[in-house]
Amino acid sequence: MALLTAASLIVFIIEAQIPVPVPVPGAKLGLSNAVTLFALFCDYGKSRSEDNLTAANVFLILICRIILGAVFTGRVIAFIHSLAGGLLAFAVMVVLKNFVTNRQIWVCSAVGAVFHNIGQIITAVLITGTPEIAAYLPVLVIAGIVSGTVTGWVAQLTVNRLAQRGSG
Repeated sequence: MALLTAASLIVFIIEAQIPVPVPVPGAKLGLSNAVTLFALFCDYGKSRSEDNLTAANVFLILICRIILGAVFTGRVIAFIHSLAGGLLAFAVMVVLKNFVTNRQIWVCSAVGAVFHNIGQIITAVLITGTPEIAAYLPVLVIAGIVSGTVTGWVAQLTVNRLAQRGSG
């Protein structure tokens, strides 16, 4: 868990330093979420279920990354939005995990990214008291589908490659 938390935090911090090449405020690739997806879907080739990460373990990895990411990047207000979006996305992805295969992790990721954006918009509306912010949601949904798909493919390739190495 510590290794996965560190990996996701490193990716998060590096990505936070790279300017987003699209003119969509708040949009980013979210590659640190690939580590969360990896942890959620990877069984490490073990036969005993107690050797695998549980959803609760993955939840702790996510929470640690969100908290430490806010501390190390100095983006405290982003913490609230990341936490809201991350919790909603995680809940949806845990449910979806029961319905998708390791060849469909990208679908789970895209849906999770959309719900992450929904959580962020809801938080922004509640904090500012400005419901008009919700008009920005369609733009973020499109950005979430694109970024979630890319992030999901990264996680999917990693999980499937590890599975191939374990069975070979």
